[in-house]
Amino acid sequence: MTMPMRDFALETYMSEWEFTARHHMTASDAETIRLPELLAYASDADRADFENLSLGYTETFGAPALRQEIAGTYETIGPDEVMCFAGAEEAVYVAMKVLLSAQDHAIVITPNYQAAETIPLSICAVTGVALDIDNGWNLDVGQIEAAIRPNTRLISINFPNNPTGRIIPRGDLEAIVALCRKQGIWLFSDEVYRLIERDPEMRLPQVADVYERGLSLNVMSKAYGLPGLRIGWLACRNRDMLVRFERYKHFLSICNSGPSEVLARIALKNREPILARNRGIVRANIAAFDAFFAEFPHLFDWREPDGGCVAFIRYKGADGVEAFARRVVREAGVLFLPSSVYRSDLNPVPADCLRVGFGRRAVPDGIAALRNWLTRNVP
Repeated sequence: MTMPMRDFALETYMSEWEFTARHHMTASDAETIRLPELLAYASDADRADFENLSLGYTETFGAPALRQEIAGTYETIGPDEVMCFAGAEEAVYVAMKVLLSAQDHAIVITPNYQAAETIPLSICAVTGVALDIDNGWNLDVGQIEAAIRPNTRLISINFPNNPTGRIIPRGDLEAIVALCRKQGIWLFSDEVYRLIERDPEMRLPQVADVYERGLSLNVMSKAYGLPGLRIGWLACRNRDMLVRFERYKHFLSICNSGPSEVLARIALKNREPILARNRGIVRANIAAFDAFFAEFPHLFDWREPDGGCVAFIRYKGADGVEAFARRVVREAGVLFLPSSVYRSDLNPVPADCLRVGFGRRAVPDGIAALRNWLTRNVP
């Protein structure tokens, strides 16, 4: 049974508060940089490419030079196995619309970035498999296996997970790939937080590298901290499927921004210093959160996430998480996302959680504002 696409709850909430709250404590991206800082990384040739760029249409698949750099972030993927999109959201939309039909069935992990379930639900039957908050947001691969039907066409996963920050063990990913390979199921893997892990040993391989029907989603927005570029991509070994995606993209963005493609190429060529800086910010902010939450154990159940720059933590105050989130943003200018933003049509999502973000430099200022407000207002 399909469902009409409902409003994107996270984006609706963000539209109200993201640019007015003084302390954005739920940001999902890493710290960004200004254009001159990015161009300072550029070689003379790449800077000349940017400064002399023709502002015409670009290739639907993405500029060849950009796809070459993207392919270099994979182990086995070539430039012709990469397709660029106007951000990750367009890639999700296109992949689901092309891969799924009304006769199909999909399996989606919850909680999730809402598009991962809302778009499939508008097309076909979908089963949710929930991460277990009481077991460190663990995934039971057996539940995925039990959910598979004869018409299961796609399984959608996201690790490091938004909003929980969970990374599953590599053996669990291998088990999921084995299930998909046995049944010929497509595996869609949202990997936008990959490369920001608490421990590099936890880093998972990219699905497109390890499975012939794997689709790896990534974007410049999250780990790289460059959401304003609006450059995302899918990597997939099946060229015919990428061509089908291209045909669908013709009805959407058609092509990407030429300046953004050059800037994304510059960033990818210099990804190591950019990522190292962002990992350092995340580490420092997690340490600051460790100290802060230790002061308020009666209010928050904080556990360091495995990766990414967001976490989903329990709020234990008597007023409830929804009232707390609304009050603290109005009175202290501190923005969090409450559980209602992550409501799922597939599974219950814990109703007492907040999404916190720790990828930006200003997090300590938000912690100070929150501490002052809690000291004055919460017993």
